Amino acid sequence: MSIEERAPVGVDTTRPSVARVYDYMLGGKDNFAVDRQAGQMALQITPDGPLAARANRGFLRRAVRHLVAEAGIRQFLDIGSGLPTQGNVHEIAHEIDPQTRVVYVDSDPMVLAHGRALLASSPMTTVIQADVRHPEQILDNPEVRSMIDFTQPVGVLLLGILHHLADDEDPGAVAAVYRAAVPSGSYLAISHFHDPGDAHPDASKKALMVEKIFNQTMGTGRWRRHDEIVGYFGDFELLEPGVTALPDWRPAPDDEPSEQTDTYYTFVGGLARKP
Repeated sequence: MSIEERAPVGVDTTRPSVARVYDYMLGGKDNFAVDRQAGQMALQITPDGPLAARANRGFLRRAVRHLVAEAGIRQFLDIGSGLPTQGNVHEIAHEIDPQTRVVYVDSDPMVLAHGRALLASSPMTTVIQADVRHPEQILDNPEVRSMIDFTQPVGVLLLGILHHLADDEDPGAVAAVYRAAVPSGSYLAISHFHDPGDAHPDASKKALMVEKIFNQTMGTGRWRRHDEIVGYFGDFELLEPGVTALPDWRPAPDDEPSEQTDTYYTFVGGLARKP
């Protein structure tokens, strides 16, 4: 039986999915021919694209470790979580405190199916199917409310998701709803495709070429400038080193070495605290 025939109910294998293309870039197996084709088109321009995907996972790992070990965060809302892979938020957090609660949110039905199978034996985690563009539906979801105490600090993760919102979908306003929903002492982590502009013109040119491919194949993807990405943190206080290339955000000894190629500059991230 082919992998297409094993697709969960509701999964469209004729159109590429953001979560599945990302899974392909990470070397995963939960993707279909249409996802691999979209990924391969992008890789023709930026063949080191998988390095960027792994750098995003490294950023997630370091940010979550900091939030649990240093900031005392014990509950996470991971929006646009993608397909389960090695080093999920709950796995990282539970190495430090097994009582940390994690809610995964993604719009892809395949994420829901795989996530529920993976998390069936983990009472401190759950996964829901919902769209980042509708924050009220996520924040009011009964499963979210049963797992997350919004009177206590929350770690909100928007990793690799806001760049899939078009300008007319107002990602700044969407991020503002999540910021407003959490109390003082909460944290927001964002990673985002980045157009470095004149600072790295070759990287900027490739970013715009890949952006065109993403929109042709998936109908989504925006490589934004640094100041615009910083704006998504609102009045939250950015931790050092601010919004920077993902490998430069508090690198750890167990990180994969990363060369400063054009792709290096086109994926950035940061972590900020609500005062």
